[in-house]
Amino acid sequence: MVKAEQSDAAAQGGLFGLGEPNDAYAQYFIGRSYLNPLTDPRKTQFVANVTFEPGCRNNWHIHHAEEGGGQILLVTDGRGWYQEWGKEPRELHPGDCVAIPANVKHWHGAAKDSWMSHVAFEACGTGLSNEWCEPVDDREYAQLP
Repeated sequence: MVKAEQSDAAAQGGLFGLGEPNDAYAQYFIGRSYLNPLTDPRKTQFVANVTFEPGCRNNWHIHHAEEGGGQILLVTDGRGWYQEWGKEPRELHPGDCVAIPANVKHWHGAAKDSWMSHVAFEACGTGLSNEWCEPVDDREYAQLP
């Protein structure tokens, strides 16, 4: 079974490839995610391809900024979800763009039956920080189609 899971994962990643297991942030995800940095954050704006296995999603989180900031997601492969606190979930498909304003609590991840990849851009600004919050409720996630 492990071999099948590994070969399944290797076939994912969309246009920019799967990358490596996102172990540094695994504590903020339900399920397994993969990270393929596309730029060097020491030299320019950080841009990365993030791939979520079926059912994987990150915790609720906030990209804080005093000015500017936020995040932009460009979905490149699979099917997934994005939700802002207090709003209905939005289904995501390749070609979708999500502009997440700074200081908005949200989560994003794959549908329960599909891998999903997006390119994530950390928007420039001042006083930037990330706050990781509670996991997405399993019962609410399970109700998504």
